[in-house]
Amino acid sequence: MPARRKARELRVSASKTLAGKLALITGANRGIGLAIARALASEGCDLVITGRDGRALVKAGRELGKLGVSVLVQVCEVRDPYSVDYLFTLVRGLHRPLDFLINNAGVGHPKRAVTDLPYPMWAEVIGTNLNGMFLVTQAALAVMKRGSTIVNNLSIAAERVFAGSAAYNASKHGALGFTDTLREELRPKGIRVIALMPGATDTAIWETLWPKAPRRKMMSADTVAQVVVNALLLPENSTVEKLVVMPTGGAL
Repeated sequence: MPARRKARELRVSASKTLAGKLALITGANRGIGLAIARALASEGCDLVITGRDGRALVKAGRELGKLGVSVLVQVCEVRDPYSVDYLFTLVRGLHRPLDFLINNAGVGHPKRAVTDLPYPMWAEVIGTNLNGMFLVTQAALAVMKRGSTIVNNLSIAAERVFAGSAAYNASKHGALGFTDTLREELRPKGIRVIALMPGATDTAIWETLWPKAPRRKMMSADTVAQVVVNALLLPENSTVEKLVVMPTGGAL
């Protein structure tokens, strides 16, 4: 069999492993979250998508539904335990296990030295990027089983620091610590935990972090999404613990 044909057939066979699975993606109305949702839907994966912007979320749901999968759309404020609880009331109402949790919801803040960083700005970033990840994950574990996977979108800021981004850096470093701890706790239960750590990706978050950033040098959100799908397609007895994907030009 020609190598190209063999590779194509293996890909088709692998793709079938996601058909009929269920994924929940936070922050799915734009950027990397929406790109991951599209990529999973293209593999036949049913979706639960959440975000703060109801109008954008409904638009995303309509787009994804055209790919032939089931899509549950629900606005959720991940910082609010009651909002998260209601989301998972709906998820439990689907009467099926959650196969994939993609913790993608995240915010940045304008470049500010620590001396000039307002506490409300700090609290919003930590609340969304770290506390929100904890709340959603804790709720999701009640509907996940052996063979499921959690992907936490952290950014390379989880291991590096950028001056003027104290709250963002702290939230991502904390989220990496949470992710690494979660992985060890869930190993005996057969639930994989992946730290997704993309470098500069062309999404709307740069309008807050660095409005004049050279976005033409960045990766596309679709590139990051494909990396995630490839990781989810691995056999259940193997995993990638950290997914670091960078623009070929390196850091900006």
